[in-house]
Order: sequence, then structure tokens, then C-alpha cells
Amino acid sequence: MKIGFVGCGAISGIYLKNITEVFKELEIAGVCDLIRERAEDAAKAYSVPKIYKDMHELFADPEVDIVLNLTRPYEHYEVTKAALEAGKHVYTEKPLGAALEEGVALAGLAASKGLRLGGAPDTFLGAGIQTCRKLIDAGIIGEPVGASAFMVCRGHETWHPDPEFYYKYGGGPMFDMGPYYLTTLVNLLGGIESVSGMARVSFPQRLITSQPHYGETVTVDVPTYITGMMRFVSGALGTIFTTFDAYAAEVPRIEIYGSDGTLSVPDPNTFGGPVRLYRPERGEFLEVPLMFGYPENSRGLGLADMAKALAAKRDARASGELIFHVLEVMSGFFTSAQTRAEVSIKSRPQRPAPMANSRLAGIIK
Repeated sequence: MKIGFVGCGAISGIYLKNITEVFKELEIAGVCDLIRERAEDAAKAYSVPKIYKDMHELFADPEVDIVLNLTRPYEHYEVTKAALEAGKHVYTEKPLGAALEEGVALAGLAASKGLRLGGAPDTFLGAGIQTCRKLIDAGIIGEPVGASAFMVCRGHETWHPDPEFYYKYGGGPMFDMGPYYLTTLVNLLGGIESVSGMARVSFPQRLITSQPHYGETVTVDVPTYITGMMRFVSGALGTIFTTFDAYAAEVPRIEIYGSDGTLSVPDPNTFGGPVRLYRPERGEFLEVPLMFGYPENSRGLGLADMAKALAAKRDARASGELIFHVLEVMSGFFTSAQTRAEVSIKSRPQRPAPMANSRLAGIIK
């Protein structure tokens, strides 16, 4: 299937590389970017056949099967909406939208037109988290009873070349990094039925010390310290903590607690390991060998799976239902923080099917 890129910013490089070198059932139809030079650089580096003058020209190209939306979070809604209205399937970077209302509108539009939505993150399809999924499904830690997740950092203004959008509409640690953690938890434990949360803006202004905006000040418009609790449909309970307000921490990324053991899950922003298992018989954590492919940076794996799902008429793993559920959960934390009440989650996505190993690298089963 042929992919049309909307956006050729920093994240596009790994998609361009993997589509041209790894995922053999995908082909790049063309690219576009508001800054044409970026599109020209991408086309030159990866022998892309077309540079579109804008996204609407891309949408009108009958050769484009799936639009890859790599714009900034607050732009996701308008780009995805326009692509769906033009009759194109869409795979979008996370999150689906910058607000729940945007997700509701996009899901409804896709359904009304018989089109597929899919989206990042797809790290949960990699070797590390799929190994965790296999261990949980095999009962190695018994019945899962709880989970904890931590994403702790001091923000992006000291190193990112353009950090302002992380503190604006559609940004913040929950909407930026929460999708990795929540998507992983749903893959491992199933859907979430209710949430509660607390949130605050710890530092109303941020001083940029990275180039090229050194010395500029950013006004923070979104919470940067968010804690949440989750009740899974299975009955398990979970906690999640995301912040841009802490210099350092000594906490795990994700742990799953079961009746017969504990599973230490690798960083959900990566595709590999380590996977570490605690069983009471041994009394210590031991590393488990990875049992699946794609331990390296395999962004585009979810897109490749979506293309195969369209061809095979099966459900995609990084599906529209999954990314909508994650958006609803994230929005629920903020609603709970405002109302000081537990919030019910209405969506009930299918737990994504586990990955199947293939002897042919880059071919998805």
C-alpha cells in the first residue's frame, strides 16, 4: 500500500527509513510539509517520487492509500478530518486529538465513511512489550491484580529546539507521553472502565535554554504534574504518574503485579527490553529473553500492520478504537481533576491481538 506523508519534521525520519528499508509491503507515494524545504530534503534522502504543494493535493492523489499524519498534536484533528473527508484512511501520530471532542468527531466521521483510523504509539508491538504480553497471557505471574506507571522528567526546554508546543494545547506530559504508557497497559491488561486524577501547573513559566530559542520564556497553558488512578474492566487497579516538573526519580517505567509474581515492563517509548520477571520461588528479578521481533526502533510497525489489516480484512492492532480509548482515558484524568470525582470511561476497545512472529523480516502477519 502507498503512504502519503503530511509533515516532514523530526519524527518523519524514522518513518521514512523504516518504510523504505524494513516494511516491504509499504511504499511512499509522496510527502508534503508547510516548510517545503523539509519535504524536498526528505524526498532527496529517500528517493520519494512526489512532493505535494499541500496536504489537499496529497489527499486528491488516487495513488495514496493511507495518509500518515505527522503534524503537531494540536494540528492532528484538522489534518485527519480533512483526509477522512477526502476518502482516505489515516494513521496518525499520538494523540488522536488534543481533546476528547476531537476524537469523538474523528471516530464518527471515519465510521460514517467506512474508513479506517489507526495511530501511534506502536511501540507495544515491539519485542519487549510483546514478550510481556506472552508472559501474562501464559499465566506466568498469575492473575494480574494491579499496575503502576511512571514518566518523570524535567521538561523539554533545556534540549529541544522548539519546546513551546509541549506546554500548549494538546501538550503536557500526559498527552505527550501518556499514550505510550496507557496503550501498553491496555495491551497487557485490557480496557479501562473508570479513572480519577489530580493535576496542576507547578511552574507557570518556563525559561528556554536550548537553541535557537535560548532566553525566551514560555507560558504554560496545560497541567505538567498529573497523577491518575485506573480501574480496569478485568478488576485490576492501576496508577499512572506523568510530570515535566521533576529533575530525576528512581522508579520503574511500568510494573504489572500478579497473584504469582511481578513483571517489570521496559520503557514503553522503546521497542526492546529489558523484560524482568520476579517469581517468589527465586526471590529476585531475572531478565527474560525477548521472544519476538522488532527490538530496534521500528516506528511504522503499526502502520504496516494497519496496511496488512486492510488487505486481509482483519482488525488492526494499533486501531482507531484503541487510540480513541487512550484519548478518553487521558481526558478523564483532567475531568476528574476538575470535578474531584471518579469518571466513567464509555469506550470498550478490543484488546489488540498479540503479534505473530514471521520468518520474513518486515512482513506482518
